[in-house]
Amino acid sequence: MADKKRQMKLAAHIHPTGHHVAAWRHPRSRKDAGRNARHYMDVAQTAERGKFDLMFLADSPATRNGNLKSLARWPQYMAYFEPLTILSAMAAVTEHVGFVATASTSYMEPYNMARLFGSLDHISNGRAGWNVVTTGNASASMNYGREEHYSHAERYARAKEFVEVVKGLWDTYDDDAFIRDTETGIYFDHTKIHHLHHKGDYLSVRGPLNMERPPQGYPLIVQAGTSGPGRDLAAQIADMVFIQEQHLDRCQQIYKDIKERAQKFGRSPDEILIMPGMAVQVSRTEEEAKREQAWLQSQIHPDVGRELLSAEMNYIDLSDVDVEKPLPAHLIPTGESTAGSRIVDLLKREGSLTVRQMYERFSGARSSHPIVGDPIQVADRLQEWFEGGGADGFIIQPSFLPGGLEDFVELVIPELQRRGIFRTEYEGTTSRENLGLPRPKSRYASS
Repeated sequence: MADKKRQMKLAAHIHPTGHHVAAWRHPRSRKDAGRNARHYMDVAQTAERGKFDLMFLADSPATRNGNLKSLARWPQYMAYFEPLTILSAMAAVTEHVGFVATASTSYMEPYNMARLFGSLDHISNGRAGWNVVTTGNASASMNYGREEHYSHAERYARAKEFVEVVKGLWDTYDDDAFIRDTETGIYFDHTKIHHLHHKGDYLSVRGPLNMERPPQGYPLIVQAGTSGPGRDLAAQIADMVFIQEQHLDRCQQIYKDIKERAQKFGRSPDEILIMPGMAVQVSRTEEEAKREQAWLQSQIHPDVGRELLSAEMNYIDLSDVDVEKPLPAHLIPTGESTAGSRIVDLLKREGSLTVRQMYERFSGARSSHPIVGDPIQVADRLQEWFEGGGADGFIIQPSFLPGGLEDFVELVIPELQRRGIFRTEYEGTTSRENLGLPRPKSRYASS
């Protein structure tokens, strides 16, 4: 019998009103999404109707840095639910779709993290995931009693230790520890509880965790860094890696590199899924999609555009630049550091652009690949990247919400299903089962 055709995985990346910087002005977005729990529950049910694997909630433990007058026109990260809280509400109105939340290893304690994500995994019956971030926003430090941010190297070293501690806490009880035998009066087997007694370079945690082992063993571990240390961390700890690259050749290189690094750390390449972001604007016809995209671009205030580019370039002052002219040469990043590298790559690939053209390139996709078209065109692009060695699936970033996700589910999902590269029914009950990932054994389980 022929092998079953490889199936792509899909996650829906949710910012409250959508990914485009002008999304909140769209008539099919919810302008109060940042405080509207019903909005999130409706979006989760839409994703489940489309058989999505996951909902992915980005988060930041701080508001955006920058010019407040400009940021007043751009709601992203300025009014947000705490992600674990809202995901619990979303889990209550769904049965299959999984939920990934961003949480920082720099500004949380491992014990809290283990309880939060373990609880969500139990509440959802095995559909929780943790997007492990080290937090690049330096202003977050001042919200957590630190005058200075951790260095880049220290953040990643701490993160690796942090994740291992959290996993150790999830392993507190053996899977069969809780007997709950009313006849004998034994609630749990005391020989099947483990104290972690961790003392490391950054953390000291005794344990045990006051929670049964999560349904998935470990909630799904997601990582989103593509720097050298980020790739190493992903190769060691991640079940899924979210990457943002606008070009297939770069995705192919990163895909191959992370899979090879995973092998060097003793893991199978099949144990780690590479999921590029795709900023999708789909309509019934290509003309409609382009018209919708053009309207969104027309709603970007120049102050927001400048602020968007400034954020890409480590917050240099662009308030006086003329948006109808190219970026002045002395402001163009050198490419010697991470800050501004995406700007450098854009200018290398596309040549001279005006400031307006530059910020329009980042307005909806940031650094993800943009797709604007009809359902066939969108499906063609996804299939090309999926079958071309660039992806195991995709994190779909709708321009606006809820309408953009509704369009994707109505128009693109049936086309992917018709081609036989996306499921028609969920395969399992947990996120790991649906993603084809193994349930990790406890470190205390006998071989």
